[in-house]
Amino acid sequence: MIEYLKAGQSAQVKADNQAQVRATVEKIIADIEQRGEAAVRDYSERFDKWNPPSLRLTDAEIQACIDSLSTRAIEDIKFAQAQIRRFAQIQLMSLRDVEVETLPGVVLGHKNIPVNSVGCYIPGGKYPLLASAHMSVLTAKVAGVKRVIACAPPFDGKPSPEIIAAMALAGADEIYVMGGVQGVAAMAIGTERIAPVDMIVGPGNAYVAEAKRQLYGRVGIDLFAGPTETLVICDDSVDAELVAVDLLGQAEHGPTSPAYCITTSKKIAAELPPAIETVLARLDTAPVASVAWRDYGEIILCETDEEMLQEAERLCSEHVQVMTRDPDWFLHRMTNYGALFLGHRTNVSYGDKVIGTNHTLPTMGAGRYTGGLWVGKFIKTHSYQRILTDEASVQIGEVCSRLCALEHFSGHKEQADIRVRRLGKQA
Repeated sequence: MIEYLKAGQSAQVKADNQAQVRATVEKIIADIEQRGEAAVRDYSERFDKWNPPSLRLTDAEIQACIDSLSTRAIEDIKFAQAQIRRFAQIQLMSLRDVEVETLPGVVLGHKNIPVNSVGCYIPGGKYPLLASAHMSVLTAKVAGVKRVIACAPPFDGKPSPEIIAAMALAGADEIYVMGGVQGVAAMAIGTERIAPVDMIVGPGNAYVAEAKRQLYGRVGIDLFAGPTETLVICDDSVDAELVAVDLLGQAEHGPTSPAYCITTSKKIAAELPPAIETVLARLDTAPVASVAWRDYGEIILCETDEEMLQEAERLCSEHVQVMTRDPDWFLHRMTNYGALFLGHRTNVSYGDKVIGTNHTLPTMGAGRYTGGLWVGKFIKTHSYQRILTDEASVQIGEVCSRLCALEHFSGHKEQADIRVRRLGKQA
């Protein structure tokens, strides 16, 4: 039997919050559509206290950011990017163009073509999330995107050297210091000084996520994203402190970040609440993480692995950390999640920062129908067809004509019929 020992906020409260976000974003996007860079600057000044002569950094300004970091910091950034680049290249190798003769004289194929231009949003107002530059800019470059631009809000009143260095080392072609809805909209819509892009990627707060949702269709996006989510599936092979650390390590992203624990251990279920308080006491981010746990944390006690699987599939969390005696049991059975972290030796932070997989992942149940950002998201697969002989065109055309008649599409039917009439005489 499944017991829900701690629940989060109601669906109605979440819906009310989203309605307010949606209205705010609609207003900002409409203003930027009308006034261009002037509107971007107004919002930058209002939200970030940032309005420099140019929102785009010069090469000298970028180099100054890189030079301000320690040798160790640069080495660590390059190490992380090497892991991410390596895995993205392996993923790219799994994609291939195809061409096949499906019938005598009928050739079908597809080509994998990179998107021409991409805008990468890197969160940085609260924390300088330089890892997001690796995940978006670098992956787009591995995919072969010709123009990759990136933006991030200022941090402590100036460009974040860490983020700027990560963007530059990842290969960004243009770097802007602007954040929030105005940053996303400027890249998607374009301004007097920024050419619009074909696709927007990258994580962000609720307003950034809503901006991407509203701009989708005008530009492509990586995926619809909400607050960071984490789920720990565990049995008594681990302890409550480790579970608490792994839950709070993601809850610190923001006060609306859900953190779930599903366990078959009554001991962990009982010890987790005090363990949460103990761990919070040593985290600088406790003011944020504690609110997320209070309002969005859940503890679910199950009797069997099958029940834990059932609940995990229902929650469809962005991050799923499996710390059980046999984590591969879940690997082989789970279908709804963003990314899996198997065993007590790994954790979500490794995936977020350095191990090589991408940390831009589906939230809000989107793992039911999509995976996360990867090199393939930047590549369009386009089909083509070629008919080599008159006989093949007549063969396909006769069937096509009859099918068009069934659909009462006379124009479509005539496209087939004219070729049957002309080529059939020659066949």
